[in-house]
Amino acid sequence: MEQFMMPAWAMIPFGIMLMAIAIGPMVAAEFWEKNLNKLIVSVVLGVPVAAYMIAKGLGVELMDTVFFDYVPFIILLLALFVITGGIHLSGDIKAKPIVNTLFLAIGFVLASLMGTTGAAMLLIRPVLATNEQRKYKMHTVLFFIALVANCGGLMTPLGDPPLFMLFLRGASFGWFASMWAPWLFTGVLLLLLYYAVDTYFYKKEDWVNLSADSHEVKKLQVTGKINFLYLLGVVACVAFLNAGTIPAMGEEGANIFVKYLREIALIILLVLSMLTTPKKVRYEDNKYTWAPILEVAALFIGIFVTMAPALIFLKQNAANLGLNQIWQYYFSTGLLSSFLDNTPTAVAFHSMATGLSPEIMASMDANMVAGVPELLLKAISIAAVFFGSMTYIGNGPNFMVKAIAEENKISMPSFFGYMIKFSLVVLLPVYVLVWLIFL
Repeated sequence: MEQFMMPAWAMIPFGIMLMAIAIGPMVAAEFWEKNLNKLIVSVVLGVPVAAYMIAKGLGVELMDTVFFDYVPFIILLLALFVITGGIHLSGDIKAKPIVNTLFLAIGFVLASLMGTTGAAMLLIRPVLATNEQRKYKMHTVLFFIALVANCGGLMTPLGDPPLFMLFLRGASFGWFASMWAPWLFTGVLLLLLYYAVDTYFYKKEDWVNLSADSHEVKKLQVTGKINFLYLLGVVACVAFLNAGTIPAMGEEGANIFVKYLREIALIILLVLSMLTTPKKVRYEDNKYTWAPILEVAALFIGIFVTMAPALIFLKQNAANLGLNQIWQYYFSTGLLSSFLDNTPTAVAFHSMATGLSPEIMASMDANMVAGVPELLLKAISIAAVFFGSMTYIGNGPNFMVKAIAEENKISMPSFFGYMIKFSLVVLLPVYVLVWLIFL
């Protein structure tokens, strides 16, 4: 039977879905803030795509996308969301530049272990409380978004959703640690830049503010510590409960309990977290709600379904799209990760890369990881994670951090102000250096 060639127009629903996510909060904020409306958009765009794929004999590909991409994706995010939501860090220490830099450095490291969302939500309120008495603090939030909510998550598939999707496509758990050099370079450089900027603003502070800061000190305390044990369990689940270490999980006729062994273990861990974490820690101290994870679930079912034909088209036409250099993938992935969601962006470019000719692949890198040249996969991974910090909409935690900062009366830049004042002048040069040095 002749292979069905996916038409380019089949990608239109996927494009509409991504554009809705990008501009919905700006042009229809009241409508878009309701998760039910997000689900409606997903269904309206997703159902016709599903019907089309089934009609064209691509039902198996669609089911694979839903059950072997979406389900593991959402269960991992749910587990991280619930478990990190049970950890609360409180206190108020002197907001000196070295203290703030240390806060950001800790968050940068934690992002790879508990996810960028988990690390950002754990630390943003203590950082803001520490800096409450200072006048100049907007820059701290901006660097926090870059370091903790984005760049820090590069070292494991737990760190950022696009990396987990690449993990599901064949990159081993330990492979992500091979990107330690660009991760460390970016972290150290941004932390040094932050320290210099914060020192400058610290010297501009009124002595009354600094005096108040030195007197209003509370010891740092961590509650819900048992959840760190559950976090280790999540790491172990992703690292060891997969087809690479348990071949039976990857067999076509495997029992459903074997196929979803990792997801079952993750659900057990999140249930334990709910049962053993005091409700005060979760719901009062952390102001925990289910809204963010419901938002992700509602949006990403639409993303994954509408993305299915787009991935087929990109793989079938990779050789004709003109992207055959690593730098093209790096900056293209980065550009789309900046203005759309970085998870579907990474998956789309990986799918495109799998369709490259063997000759082009060999010219990039002889080593293959997840079906593509290793250096190319690194370019896609780094760009998706790092460039997610170029705008507020590049990665989920960005808007969450911005909202919490504004709740604390910090005047944050507008959408375009963020780029003009920060990402284009601070982050982009760093990411260009990463390309020049490491790729």
